[in-house]
Amino acid sequence: MDISIVSPVYNEHKSIEELVQRCQIALNGMPETSGEIILVDDGSTDGSWEVIERICTKTPNVKGLRFRINQGKSQALNAGFAQAEGSVIITMDSDLQDPPEEIPLLYHALIEGAYDVVSGWKKVRHDSLIKVQTSKLFNYITRKFSGIPLNDFNCGFKAYRKEVVKSLYLYNDMHRYIPLMAKSLGYQRIGQVVTTHHKRPYGHSKFGYERFFYGFLDLISLWFIGKFSKRPMHFFGSLGLLLFMGGILTAMCLGGLKLYLLHNDISAERITKNAWFYISLSTITLGASLFLTGFLGEMINANSRNTPPSRRQNAASLLCDTKNC
Repeated sequence: MDISIVSPVYNEHKSIEELVQRCQIALNGMPETSGEIILVDDGSTDGSWEVIERICTKTPNVKGLRFRINQGKSQALNAGFAQAEGSVIITMDSDLQDPPEEIPLLYHALIEGAYDVVSGWKKVRHDSLIKVQTSKLFNYITRKFSGIPLNDFNCGFKAYRKEVVKSLYLYNDMHRYIPLMAKSLGYQRIGQVVTTHHKRPYGHSKFGYERFFYGFLDLISLWFIGKFSKRPMHFFGSLGLLLFMGGILTAMCLGGLKLYLLHNDISAERITKNAWFYISLSTITLGASLFLTGFLGEMINANSRNTPPSRRQNAASLLCDTKNC
């Protein structure tokens, strides 16, 4: 199998049949390759699964997966990646804003450019002005933060080598950071191609503006995990030790000042009436807590190195139906 097309579906019953037909035409236009289409119904309530079932019964190279309830795009991609057999995996949304006719463009860019990941770039977008400008800001910050020269991290139209997606586990809204996660795993060859962006022909977007806020939080989480997950003591221990020593020095200064005033028969208020006493006490407590957090993190790390979780099985256990798999 050369190509696996993975497409999450959430309440897109009007576009699914057209999506599959156009994907089939794109695959048929590449006679040197074989391909499959994997549709992952993410708990749709509009009859999308019935449409997928109907397509699967008459189309042998289409697989259908269904979640019991909506789990989010990341878990849908996890399930699709677990079932994908192609040496190249192409992801795309099911709302037809990404044209299936450009599947060969992504495929050839990945193979001929010897890339690990190729991302689509919706250079001309058909969205509201606020959404376009917010997206530009989001991509600029992510680009500067990650060092990956992509203009559209949030584009769902991407191509990956099989070994890349099989190494990933997505959670929360981490699907938009797959290039960054791939880079952290050693897949450094990441490129992009300009793709066409169409107006949504049916329905409405399932993502609101809050996704950009949560996206920044996920970016911070991803940075922290990538930098300190293997050495939590370096972060928590260093910060904890700094705060602990700062609190001790402050307390020592207060005690020294009190002794100096008493030695020179100078009236001095009780230390417990000084706000700095409580600041130092809080700092010492916080520093000790952070240091212990780092120590516990190191212990958890040491115990988990030889017992990796079966993440693919966890994703698969959320599925309740599979067709043509």
